Amino acid sequence: MKGPGILWMLETAVGLSMAGPMFVVGVDFLRTGQPVAGIGFLLLGAVALFLPSYLVRRIGGPRAWIRRRLGREETRRSSALERFRDR
Repeated sequence: MKGPGILWMLETAVGLSMAGPMFVVGVDFLRTGQPVAGIGFLLLGAVALFLPSYLVRRIGGPRAWIRRRLGREETRRSSALERFRDR
């Protein structure tokens, strides 16, 4: 069975480190009788928890970054070779 990858663990750690304090503040606001601020911080924490995963899915993972980088270098090389052959 394949476990979670290192990138998934980094995304989770970053999300929790951003969202954890927001959850604590939200619960504290709810406990002290300020429900609007409490719910606002809980919602903000939920957004911060999933934001790193969303961004990585949106721009692609490391494999996509490597593929894009290698693709750019290959097109540069091929166009340079074509220009050299034309002369």
